[in-house]
Amino acid sequence: QVQLVESGGGLAQAGGSLRLSCAASGRTTGIYAMGWFRQAPGKERDFVAAVRRSGGGTEYADSAKGRFTISRDNAKDTVYLQMNSLKPEDAAVYYCAVILGWGNMKSANSYYYWGQGTQVTVSS
Repeated sequence: QVQLVESGGGLAQAGGSLRLSCAASGRTTGIYAMGWFRQAPGKERDFVAAVRRSGGGTEYADSAKGRFTISRDNAKDTVYLQMNSLKPEDAAVYYCAVILGWGNMKSANSYYYWGQGTQVTVSS
């Protein structure tokens, strides 16, 4: 099993920044990629960004490109999401998740383990 613990959520003003962290523990050697998704009230869970464990290749949702940066520290089994120029529509619960083996990084169906989520609130 892989356990995921997110941190770094909170309240930010529009135009501000937040940095989310997700630490993985347990059987982490099989991780292919780690990603972030978000879910606002009444909406579906949407892909935000993901990074491959090996090579560091990244994928971003169009809404995140140019504003968010995903990075990883393999030694710490941790992934980060730096969010800049936040907008009120970025407010959501942000979830960290991992793909084991291989998978489409943009598809929630590829992810096997999920964290509990961290709330991001953006005031206008």
